[in-house]
Amino acid sequence: MRWEDGRRSSNVEDRRGMTGRPAFVGGGLGTIVLVLLALYFGVDPTLLLQNAPVGQVGEEQPAGADGAPGQPDPVADFISVVLADTEDTWTALFAEGGQRYEVPKLVLFSDRVQSACGFAQAAMGPFYCPADRKVYIDLSFYRDLQDRFQAPGDFAQAYVIAHEIGHHVQNLSGLSDQVQQARQRASEAEANALSVRLELQADCYAGIWAHRADRTRQILETGDVEEALTAASAIGDDRLQQQSRGYVTPDSFTHGSAEQRVRWFRRGLDSGQVDACDTFAARSL
Repeated sequence: MRWEDGRRSSNVEDRRGMTGRPAFVGGGLGTIVLVLLALYFGVDPTLLLQNAPVGQVGEEQPAGADGAPGQPDPVADFISVVLADTEDTWTALFAEGGQRYEVPKLVLFSDRVQSACGFAQAAMGPFYCPADRKVYIDLSFYRDLQDRFQAPGDFAQAYVIAHEIGHHVQNLSGLSDQVQQARQRASEAEANALSVRLELQADCYAGIWAHRADRTRQILETGDVEEALTAASAIGDDRLQQQSRGYVTPDSFTHGSAEQRVRWFRRGLDSGQVDACDTFAARSL
């Protein structure tokens, strides 16, 4: 991916070297239980944490010099460029519809972090918190992406960021709230199915970013698309459940199968059009 000459975003919040200390009072234990449930069942942690009590973690404390903000870090630099690129892409897309895009913050953290959605740990992976409109990522996730999920490459990393930004777009449009309200009225299987459609749309939005960014700034190099498709496939619910449990239960999917995630990312990449990403109107995913 050609990124070195790209604009750097000023919306990166570096909290590495800081760690939130959980206070196991006033509901704090409940938040930790939500985290553990998310890890075990492979569900989107933001969906569990949206209703978790805020303020269950004490003030963030210094964790030492390792990973401290301000240290030279090529990966963090890369993330800043990708974030800037998503800002440019979605600002233009919103302007085409006569709207203004509100840029999100991206928080880099180490091990654990306090968000407006609750207390989160690195093992949960990157997530978007609609309550504070921030994307959270521990850079150790990229090592997992390469080593555990066998999905290396800088464009695979960019796809992950673009997917989380897709959730921000859904939040700005009001779709995230609509889905959350519908999930609360639905059965467990129906609620999971709604989550799958939300996640697949975010994959499609990531594809739109790749399409638009390459068209305007020629960022793609040979093999980049394959990297993103490999990442999308590797973190499909069926692949993750097979790895962790040894069997697959489709009714419990919250993000979509490997095949579905690849298909919807590809749809956004090929079309570059928001209308092509209406997973909620699609009869077949």
